[in-house]
Amino acid sequence: MKADQALEKLRQGNANYVSAIAEGRALSTSLQRQPADLVQQRPFAIVLGCSDSRVPAELVFDQGLGDLFVIRVAGNIVAPSQIGSIEFACQQFGTQLVVVLGHSHCGAIEATVDALTGNPDDLSPNLAAIVDRVMPAVHPVVRGHEHDDREQLLHQAMKANVEQSVKLLQLRSRIIRGLINRNELTIVGAEYSIETGRVTFYSDGSSEEAS
Repeated sequence: MKADQALEKLRQGNANYVSAIAEGRALSTSLQRQPADLVQQRPFAIVLGCSDSRVPAELVFDQGLGDLFVIRVAGNIVAPSQIGSIEFACQQFGTQLVVVLGHSHCGAIEATVDALTGNPDDLSPNLAAIVDRVMPAVHPVVRGHEHDDREQLLHQAMKANVEQSVKLLQLRSRIIRGLINRNELTIVGAEYSIETGRVTFYSDGSSEEAS
């Protein structure tokens, strides 16, 4: 499936998810698959998302078993294991779309903002390793919003972190860069609103809501 087709399928799936929440009905995607259909993976999109329990990508995009190759890590950060997982999916399955999915009320973003404005020594060494990867994106936002509303600050920090992850996937992977240069892969950033269930995709510096 081409990247634009995959993106449209995600948009439609999220629109159905939002509608199902509003109407109090079950999602339409069936999880019933024949075992033979799942022997081989055929994911049409890769999602690098946060490990937050409120953001399950398959539900958010109303997709079933085998549809999405999902990598979840706090703060949707980019590290060698995440890059390798994406390279694997691209090469093995020919998947042409990667979505880096951030979300509102992200604990990793809040921890990073708090570390920049408070005492970073309060973090455990393992949590600090995550915060350290988020900090380059968030620090300029914090520095420019010292007196702004905290919710606005956290939103801008989350978006900056998503955009950083999109860039790092390209910068740190020769395989990913090659696929992009051959028009065989597209990477897009997006954010999920826990309040509304809606996903907003980022495109060329603008935002485009799923509808």
